[in-house]
Amino acid sequence: MFQALSNAVSLHPYFKIREGNLESFTKLMPAFIEKTSSEQACLYYDFTRNNDVAFCREAYIGAEGVLAHLENVGDLLEKFLELSDLIRLEIHGPSEEIEKLRAPLADLNPDFFIREIGMLRASH
Repeated sequence: MFQALSNAVSLHPYFKIREGNLESFTKLMPAFIEKTSSEQACLYYDFTRNNDVAFCREAYIGAEGVLAHLENVGDLLEKFLELSDLIRLEIHGPSEEIEKLRAPLADLNPDFFIREIGMLRASH
C-alpha cells in the first residue's frame, strides 16, 4: 500500500458555477460520487463549495488512475462544464506520474505541481 500511496496523484479542479445554475450543478454531484465509487484507484473523492465556486477534492493511485477516472466521468464532466467554468486545475504528484499526464490533459491547461518531499503515515 505504501508504494501505491507514494505514486498518488491528486486533482484540484475549481468550478465557477454560472448564475442560475447552482441547483442543477449541485444535483449532479451525487452522480459523480456514484460513478467514482467503483474506481479501484480512487483514494478519496468529495466536493466542497464556497458560494458559486465548487471544488472537487480527489486523489488516485498513479496517472493511470487519473486517466481512468476522467474517462469514467467524462459525460458528467461535460454537463458540469455546461453549467460552470473550470477556473483552475492543479495536478499534484511525483514527477514520473505527472509526466504521464502532461500530454493527455494539455487541453485542460492544468498547473502541474511536482512532489518534492513528504512522508506517509501507516495509521493514526
